[in-house]
Amino acid sequence: MAPSRTFLDLINICDNFHIDRPNALNQFDAEELVPFTLTPLPKSPVIGLIRPVILVQLRNENERSRDKQLPPVWEIGGTEPSKLRVSFASWLVTPADRTDAMNELCERWRDTGLFEDTIGPKKWRKESYPVYRDPFGVHDNVQGQQFIDDKLNYAFEMERAAAALFGIVTYGVHMTIYRDSKDGMKIWVPTRAKTKQTWPGYLDNSVAGGIPSGIPPFEAVVKESMEEANITEDVVRKHVKAVGAVSYFTRTSKGWLQPEVEYVYELAIPADADPVLFTPKPLDGEVESFELLPVNQVIEKMREALFKPNCAVVLIDFFIRHGYITPDTEPNYVEIITRLHGRFDHERW
Repeated sequence: MAPSRTFLDLINICDNFHIDRPNALNQFDAEELVPFTLTPLPKSPVIGLIRPVILVQLRNENERSRDKQLPPVWEIGGTEPSKLRVSFASWLVTPADRTDAMNELCERWRDTGLFEDTIGPKKWRKESYPVYRDPFGVHDNVQGQQFIDDKLNYAFEMERAAAALFGIVTYGVHMTIYRDSKDGMKIWVPTRAKTKQTWPGYLDNSVAGGIPSGIPPFEAVVKESMEEANITEDVVRKHVKAVGAVSYFTRTSKGWLQPEVEYVYELAIPADADPVLFTPKPLDGEVESFELLPVNQVIEKMREALFKPNCAVVLIDFFIRHGYITPDTEPNYVEIITRLHGRFDHERW
């Protein structure tokens, strides 16, 4: 039996990468990471982090372009390893240009078997994710337009599965559906389908999913609630509350970089409501089953590491907000609170 995890252990499992504090348990943390900037200009924003294995492939891509007498897509500058940086070439000036270039690259890598553990056919998500100049800035995605975007935060979009290859910040929504009564609080907990591309069979938040390009966070909650849990749009729009966000930086066991922001929502089942309207049911095949569990059982399963790691983080945030984790009961309270809202060491990218 696995040892019982503390709440801080669960944070460490998910938020396991820090530029200024390499993780000795992860062999990849010794790698020299190269900033991925939007353009070759000196003050261009850093939008990702490039691992050595990706840098090699991008150099190969430029050679491939030259062999075909095409302009290289990638600008790789800097004479010293510590000064290296990668960007889109200066001729790619619009979001649509960059989107087309990135999609062509990632689809070809997928079809030729490169990085199959991340973007192989079984991992490909068929979802376009937005990439922003400032990951903490406004989500001002304007789809399908050709424009030079000096004044927009939106930079381009790319396949969801490929974002980790480039250390791109991604965004999602997580919602907890719960009932609070005289018998205590209970939470609807799904089990992920065994056919899921990621974390099959693990426990999840009541409703969760990524935010596809062009969709506001709340609309993503509405969409996921209907598709994953079969909860109607009118119920979601009337009862769901936005309650904040969590952020963390995960380095996978294969070394890929996943800085993520999850917008957090709650749906409290009204005491006088018809429970059938709020009972989630599997619909799109991503969830195997739902179970209404008391808080103590949810925490027990979290400590057993049965939840997908970022879902445990969202539940920790939930339990803080509802007074189950307090400064008087949790010795690592301040560490946990601050780690739930990290900035990925972004100023050091």
